[in-house]
Amino acid sequence: MEKLLFVVLVITEIVFAIRAITSHVTKKKWSEGRGLVNAGEIIVYLLMMVLPGIDFSFRFKCLFLLLIIRLILSGIVFIASRKNDKCKKTVAIIIGTVFQIILIAIGMMPAFIFTDYAGRPVTGPYTVARSNAILVDENRIEEFETDGSFREVPVYFFYPECIDELEPGSLPLVIFSHGAFGYYESNASTYLELASNGYVVVSIEHPYHSLFTTDTDGKTITVNPEFFNGAMQAGTKSESEVYEMTSVWVKLREDDMNFALDTLIGSANSGALGSEWYLTDAGADDITKILAGIDTDKIGLMGHSLGGATAVTVGRRSDVSAVIDFDGTMLGEETGFENGNIIVNPEPYDTPILCFDSESHHADRVLAEEIGYTYSNNVIMDNAAEGYSVYFEGTAHMNFTDLPLFSPFLAKNLGMGDRDPAECIDQINSITLKFFDHYLKGIGDFEVNEKY
Repeated sequence: MEKLLFVVLVITEIVFAIRAITSHVTKKKWSEGRGLVNAGEIIVYLLMMVLPGIDFSFRFKCLFLLLIIRLILSGIVFIASRKNDKCKKTVAIIIGTVFQIILIAIGMMPAFIFTDYAGRPVTGPYTVARSNAILVDENRIEEFETDGSFREVPVYFFYPECIDELEPGSLPLVIFSHGAFGYYESNASTYLELASNGYVVVSIEHPYHSLFTTDTDGKTITVNPEFFNGAMQAGTKSESEVYEMTSVWVKLREDDMNFALDTLIGSANSGALGSEWYLTDAGADDITKILAGIDTDKIGLMGHSLGGATAVTVGRRSDVSAVIDFDGTMLGEETGFENGNIIVNPEPYDTPILCFDSESHHADRVLAEEIGYTYSNNVIMDNAAEGYSVYFEGTAHMNFTDLPLFSPFLAKNLGMGDRDPAECIDQINSITLKFFDHYLKGIGDFEVNEKY
């Protein structure tokens, strides 16, 4: 429907231009008509809001603001031209029309890039609530800053709204880590599915690795350009150079996740919030209520891409009971680079682990095994006491997030297969729930197909 709205606005501009040119209007008449057209376009937008897909969400706010500004400016121009009876030049009308169409296209860009995605249906009985806070690690200096400030780790909670009515200490805790220049809601449908079924899910953000986040001063922190460029150019670098980069990235993320996990466990067990906690929208009572519902003996980790690598290595902790890697290369298990070869941690992987792969990632793993190349995922899964590997046909890297549903345009540019994204993420979420239900709640057996 956004395309229809755009076409209607463009046709309106073109018709106005043709009438102005053929009528040889004066500047006074043109400015009067300009104001009427601008007002009319606002009315068109408001009337078309009755159609599905057109609303006043963030997708259309930029357009609405633009239409209002144009109306105000046309009023100013009308006042300035109300006594100008000179003929409006054809060239000026054409240039002005092209400029107006470009402005409309810019204003509608969010509507073209994003959809009106409102999440996926959940299967659990609980209504999901949300809260957030920022954890301040006073043992680490923020390496991306020069002011000596401490490292901050934002945490976002998804949990049953009635958590204070449930048995204290009864809900498993699952922590999620996003991918490179991702953000905390990248897999929101997964968090909501788990939380609706009686889990506390905490999505952590890695400042300067996430697309954007907010610090304790209220400042917006965007992705670090050096990190962004390094991630985008990794394919052009040698294997040793890639190892040098990724080992630093994963170490930072592991420290973030370990700190968040230690803080959550400590606060849940003590029932008190220490100096690490900086509360934003949520109050202390809200956070302590959530923490009181957590069973700290039942902890799961999961992550997408670089976040998956983080979850796998942190998952070696003895207090972690299950790990899921969403299409991530297990870079944290790479311990060195010698004689032209990557060295992978040979120690047995004792934590139950589920590894989701895209079709191309699966093909790479198969090829690595065939040619005898030491690939971290193959090594870890071979050494896992309870390891499950599954790949989805017709998928690419971003199919293991909600991005294809939220923005097909961005997902296609970052890697999206031709499989139906809604069906795909629903299947992934179903398998994820069954895996954690088995290993964190002791519900039923867990079996998974090699491919879907």
